[in-house]
This record gives sequence, C-alpha cells and structure tokens, in this order.
Amino acid sequence: MIKVTVMYSYSEGARFDHAYYRDRHMPMVKARLGTACAYYTVEKGLASGAPGTPPAFVAMCALICDSTEAFQVAMQEHGAEILGDIANYTDIAPVIQVSEVVVERSDR
Repeated sequence: MIKVTVMYSYSEGARFDHAYYRDRHMPMVKARLGTACAYYTVEKGLASGAPGTPPAFVAMCALICDSTEAFQVAMQEHGAEILGDIANYTDIAPVIQVSEVVVERSDR
C-alpha cells in the first residue's frame, strides 16, 4: 500500500479555496482514480509547532492506493484533467511525495 501526499506550502498572500478543494477537486480526483485509490484524506493547516505561527502547509491531502503502478496508470489517463483543475483553487505549486504505508492504523 502506498500514500501519495500532496502538500501546499503556506505563503503569505497565496490563494487557496478550501471549500472548492474539499467539495469539488478531491471528489473529482477520487472519481478519476477509481479503484486505484482506496480512499483519501484532506487536511487544513492551522499552525506550525508554536501556537499562533502560520502552518508549514496551508493544505494537504493523502491518497491511499494499492500500488504505485495502479496510481501511475490512473494518472496517465486522467492526470491532465486533475492537474489542470489546480488553478481553480490555488496559486500554490503542490509538493508531492509517494510513501510506502508501514502502519495504516495504530489502533489495530
């Protein structure tokens, strides 16, 4: 299992429409990735380590996928549409990391 994390760095004055991201972009991403994506999470940055400081990332999502190969195949087919939608909610360039999930849930 892999996790594709997409992070949007905080920058004073940058634009990020959290409602659009949550309600339109991410459901579209899940629909286009289909079975390659088991589920996703969305996060809204609140602060860095110290209270009252801006977050390192204004928003993040995680796509939980069965394999890198399945994710890549789905992105080859739908990546242009997914990436093309970014301008509708932000002017921040995303930072992407692909990781192997070692522990999915600590309560099991």
